[in-house]
Amino acid sequence: MNRAAENLCLSLLSNCRTLRKLKQIHAFVYKSGLETDPLIAGKILLLSAVQISDAIDYARRLFIHHPNPDVFMYNTLIRGESESDSPNNSVSSFVRMLGESYSPPDSFSFAFALKAAANLQCLKTGFQLHCQAMVRGLDTHLFVGTTLVSMYGECGYVEFARKLFDEMNEPNVVAWNAIITAYFRGNDLSGADRMFGLIPCRDLTTWNVMLAGHTKAGDLERAKGLFLRMPSRDDVSWSTMIVGFAHNGCFYEALQVFRELVGSGNRPNEVSLTGVLSACAQAGAFEFGKVLHAFIEKIGFVWISSVNNALLDTYSKCGNVLMARLVFERMPGKKSIVSWTSMIAGLAMQGYGEEAIKLFHEMEESGTRPDEITFISVLYACSHAGLLERGHEIFSKMTGHYNIEPTIEHYGCMVDLYGRAGQLHKAYNFVVQMPVPPNAVIWRTLLGACSFFGDINLAEQVKKRLSELDPDNSGDHVLLSNIYAVAGKWKDVDTVRRLMAEKNMKKTPGWSMIEVDKIMYRFVAGDKLNDITEEAYNKLSEITLKLKVEGGYVPEVGNVLHDIEEEEKEDTLSKHSEKLAVAFGMARLCKGSTIRIVKNLRVCKDCHSFMKSISKVYKLDIVVRDRSRFHSFKEGSCSCRDYW
Repeated sequence: MNRAAENLCLSLLSNCRTLRKLKQIHAFVYKSGLETDPLIAGKILLLSAVQISDAIDYARRLFIHHPNPDVFMYNTLIRGESESDSPNNSVSSFVRMLGESYSPPDSFSFAFALKAAANLQCLKTGFQLHCQAMVRGLDTHLFVGTTLVSMYGECGYVEFARKLFDEMNEPNVVAWNAIITAYFRGNDLSGADRMFGLIPCRDLTTWNVMLAGHTKAGDLERAKGLFLRMPSRDDVSWSTMIVGFAHNGCFYEALQVFRELVGSGNRPNEVSLTGVLSACAQAGAFEFGKVLHAFIEKIGFVWISSVNNALLDTYSKCGNVLMARLVFERMPGKKSIVSWTSMIAGLAMQGYGEEAIKLFHEMEESGTRPDEITFISVLYACSHAGLLERGHEIFSKMTGHYNIEPTIEHYGCMVDLYGRAGQLHKAYNFVVQMPVPPNAVIWRTLLGACSFFGDINLAEQVKKRLSELDPDNSGDHVLLSNIYAVAGKWKDVDTVRRLMAEKNMKKTPGWSMIEVDKIMYRFVAGDKLNDITEEAYNKLSEITLKLKVEGGYVPEVGNVLHDIEEEEKEDTLSKHSEKLAVAFGMARLCKGSTIRIVKNLRVCKDCHSFMKSISKVYKLDIVVRDRSRFHSFKEGSCSCRDYW
């Protein structure tokens, strides 16, 4: 009977994937009298500590109640805790193991504990473990030595890592990969390249380590060269390149690599899909995102939570909140806090403040407890919809009901809330009375509000505070210059611009992106003429003339920050990147198509007025996502309601 029950338990455990199922099997184990069976007890601990993601607390309780844990059980718990959100528990378990004379640590014990020290980036703990390994003569063990190299690398001590590596008798490819990774952790790309050149045998992991190191450092040219030279590629190789391009703002390249991945006959995985969706979200590639959505449905990945969240985020950042909501509503199973927060953020970005607050309350009713990020999204929604009182209520609820300590980001939302409502002095008083020191972002938020409402005196006070925290930020100088220019104080404009020139500060160039036929086009203000920009300029001239005649459009030359003639100011305005992008879209896209543009800076008042006029005269829907928010232009009005 016991033999049959044991075989049944082992069979059930081999197919167990969730904590709920594990508890049911564990109950059956007790009922069958097999709780002391070392094979079954070890298997249950391995599942809960290592293989099931949310079961580490259950593993600890199992371990505590086991009368005589052996070395394998200790190592399993230490390993699981080292990979958990609390790796310090792994070190504590290792210390308990040291005190157990009948379960002395072995090479695996040290390797797992050293991994915990690496994840903690705690050199002191790592050094103590190194000493303990030396006392027991385990430091020369290849497994332990390799983990020591990784630990010192993670802690930023590349010289220690290299010294240990050089002392190894016959380092294998895993040890070589560890030292290359250590060089990358120390931001020594040339050192990593040198070691890569010296390695006697490279495996696929070696190539992937090189790809990851160079993409994270932003050295995409070197990464591309390595990728092309690889003798073979796996899921990690493709995903690393896609995510690397996306994170470094090379959206077109990320989409191109994904096309190559699909064209090569390989099946995209969760990471590559979320990576390419991230690129679509950042670039505003709505059409490509729709193609990906269909592809995800086709290959049956709609059940993966992270892919659904990335898809939701893509639609939100492409300005289609209805599609985002559809993805949200169709998500299988219970929605995670990431899903709720992403949907709230999507509504907030597009000015749907009331809807975002309503969804927040639905989240509470569902039993999902909001976290710090959720409250940032809700406060952001209140700010961009001009809901001052609601913002106050939610901020109070966060601290009073949920006992969440406000962070600098929450305070920033409150400053933005006051600023957008025009209550600049209340915003200033709020900042100076904050219980935490305001950072440059807080003051910069207030300076932006001063710029919009033209409060020169307060702007000068705020700029003084900013100069103490971040004296060489070009954006702050440009904002102050803008305020002076709008007020016609050209001598002050010249003073600010001269100071910028003396400090060699460069103004961030404005660029806008538009997707046409699933290809991304990028326009930069004042860019050199080529076939694409010439087409855009020609169409723009035609549009501007029609808007002046039929729509009464008058360029807001007060936004041009130079003391020059009116005609020159108008010419300067005509070169703004979002105008070129919308003109190109109108020249190329089918009649009736929604034009979607992404801009890296805030849309100026003149371009805002220009887009409203186009939507009215041409009866076009235009969606512009700038650095701050969405602007959905329809029939001569904008979703932002001029709450900038």
